[in-house]
Amino acid sequence: MTDTKPMDRRHPLRNSRVDQETARHIPDTPQTRSPSYKLAFTDDEFMFRDELRPVRLQLELLKPEILMEEFGVESTIVLFGGARIPAPDKKETAKTETLAELSKYYDEARDFSRIMTERAKGNGHRENVIVTGGGPGVMEAGNRGAKDAGGLSIGLNIVLPHEQAPNEYVTPELCFNFHYFAIRKMHFLMRAKAIVVFPGGFGTLDEMFESLTLIQTGRMNRVPFLLFGRSFWENIINWEALADAGTISPKDLELFKFVETAEEAVRAIDGWPEEGPRDEIVGRES
Repeated sequence: MTDTKPMDRRHPLRNSRVDQETARHIPDTPQTRSPSYKLAFTDDEFMFRDELRPVRLQLELLKPEILMEEFGVESTIVLFGGARIPAPDKKETAKTETLAELSKYYDEARDFSRIMTERAKGNGHRENVIVTGGGPGVMEAGNRGAKDAGGLSIGLNIVLPHEQAPNEYVTPELCFNFHYFAIRKMHFLMRAKAIVVFPGGFGTLDEMFESLTLIQTGRMNRVPFLLFGRSFWENIINWEALADAGTISPKDLELFKFVETAEEAVRAIDGWPEEGPRDEIVGRES
């Protein structure tokens, strides 16, 4: 027999879970078989209507927020990076010579996450929790390093045509799946105490530039922002040309710093200036 005892609630009204179960045992009639008779919150076809998009957006914002809060996650270290970068012991599987060379950053991402997670032991692994996209490559390395240290890590997956299951190192209770890129990126940054970016492709570039834009425009507090691999980033982005052209301010180049190793990244975070070029206009958006 199914247990229909209501969960602990803050109000005396009948529980929706109880009604969901009760509705499964109603008499079978033409009226009860009609889609219109289904409880709205149990009706998939209704929930997938275009008009319900605002509700779906809200649900994707609320579910991870509620579960992370219940789990006690207070702050995060965001790790962005390419899914195609292999572990050094698998670099022979890389499709290009460059990807094989970039495999060294798998180890750096793993070491960085391990160090930051070990430092979080004193707060019960609730602060500076590593968060990645939950996929392979550098993301896997980040979650793996946190597990090496015996800590927690978050994975924010998204449904893609070619995507596989989340990597095995994400803490299962902190592994989330998204439909909306925008809501996923909000969850990356809502608790961020630092952002580290490893070499990657379009997705990594999108995440990096959106984060920089939020900081540049004062829509987000200035946090340590580190780019692993100066040669990679300077080869694909002419940062100085942007400043020389006047499309960004020269001071915007101070919003981030290049690093090469996990140890260098940790030192950069520890020594990050409390005041930055945008601090006078920064206020976290509520």
